Amino acid sequence: MTAPTLENNRVKLSLLDLSNYKHLETIAQQKDLIYYSPSDISTPKKLRDYVQLAVDGYYHKIVIPFIVFDKATQTYAGSTRFGLINWKNKLLHIGWTWIGHEFQGTGLNVNMKFLMLQYAFETLEFEKVEFRVDDRNNKSRRAVEKLGATLEGILRKDVPMKDGYRRNTCCYGILKEEWPGIKVELLKVVEQA
Repeated sequence: MTAPTLENNRVKLSLLDLSNYKHLETIAQQKDLIYYSPSDISTPKKLRDYVQLAVDGYYHKIVIPFIVFDKATQTYAGSTRFGLINWKNKLLHIGWTWIGHEFQGTGLNVNMKFLMLQYAFETLEFEKVEFRVDDRNNKSRRAVEKLGATLEGILRKDVPMKDGYRRNTCCYGILKEEWPGIKVELLKVVEQA
């Protein structure tokens, strides 16, 4: 499995690995950047461990992690990935996404997600893409809903967080047959972003 480079006029997503993750050290230390995530990237060592876990998943063909480069500002902005890739059932998750506070609300995220959805449905020809979001994270939930994903259900108290809290996880999905219509709407947003 070779990691794709996904790119448009606004963003470039390339393989995140131990050779380039240091570009993200400053961003990763921003306050409450991944508050609603069970992961911890708050120190250089914790960020390296996070990336190592992603790299291990890549070699086991269940993860494709990306480093996000914002072409508008010519800077690295964060990370995202395809995860829990199920090649047999043609299903994957998009998530583990974090971009610096200064990049949020700029259109960068919708460009990233558009490229990822396009690759999942049109190149990999997968049947479904899922998103999992902490039910308290209204900002991320709204962002996923704007992508055209459908809330399929809520898993109750399924993920332990760093502080011991057990979160409820909202499960969103997009089906292959929904993608053509969603793509038309997302293209309008991407062109304006």
